[in-house]
Amino acid sequence: MSKIKTAVIGVGYLGKFHAQKYHQLESSELVAVCDANIEIAQNIANEYDIPAIDDFQELIGKVDAVSIVVPTQKHYEVAKVFLENGIHVLLEKPITSTVAEAEELVEIAAKNHCVFQIGHLERFNPAILALENQLDKPLFIESNRIAPFNPRGADVNVVLDLMIHDIDIILDLVNSSVKNIDANGVAVISQEIDIANARITFESGCVANVTASRVSMKSERIMRIFQHDAYISVDFQNKKLGIHHKGEGEMYPGIANIETSEQVFEQGDALYSEIEAFLHSIETKTPPVVSGQAGLEALKTAITISELLGTSNA
Repeated sequence: MSKIKTAVIGVGYLGKFHAQKYHQLESSELVAVCDANIEIAQNIANEYDIPAIDDFQELIGKVDAVSIVVPTQKHYEVAKVFLENGIHVLLEKPITSTVAEAEELVEIAAKNHCVFQIGHLERFNPAILALENQLDKPLFIESNRIAPFNPRGADVNVVLDLMIHDIDIILDLVNSSVKNIDANGVAVISQEIDIANARITFESGCVANVTASRVSMKSERIMRIFQHDAYISVDFQNKKLGIHHKGEGEMYPGIANIETSEQVFEQGDALYSEIEAFLHSIETKTPPVVSGQAGLEALKTAITISELLGTSNA
């Protein structure tokens, strides 16, 4: 099978790593990088001896697939051009600035039979991947994602910057419609909400309590999942999965013993896995791990939370 001709649009901090992975993967031929700042593009292009361009439209007809790693406000404009031209797209999260934009991109991708994958990177965390055979109708989920302030994400509020990772995972784990959302938050450093908490109630009866902060002195990414017979903890940062479930015998009269096991995974390379999965979907004509529809559903929930906080900024 011939290699997939690929390119990256936006090769700043994150985009340069996309270019690196495409260069490394056997199924990819990285043919160009693009950035509005041609000097940035040229610096990356020099590493791989490929052309640097500053107009993404020049890539039409020259590539089969692209990663789009530009500011959120540009996602719709750039992705639409490629999808309309039948080019497969890996689009960084959040999918777009508005639900209407996201819905249109999903429709265009389907019409043109494009693989349209959204860059919710935590879906490729090995601790989450190992959950597949452990879940049985979650009843309560608690997640905490806190980090020091980083100006790279300050173009959106903390819900669309950080919380949306957990929203996407929770929607996938619960697999039920959202019934109700309550939220509160506050701006601390930036002009947008920097710390937020949301309580999401699902039609299934599951409740998720989700907290995200970008004004912490430390980094922590933890999710706790409770179901009828077990408590599962996921440490995204340290790649740990803890499972605590009912065992044989009783700890106290009427109280079952608790058996605990823990798995620690190698750090790995989630971005490599994400891009590898994207290319695999193209080769096999199979749905991506994180579809455009999944990105749309996560955005709907994130925007609802943002509106409850008094901002819909994306």
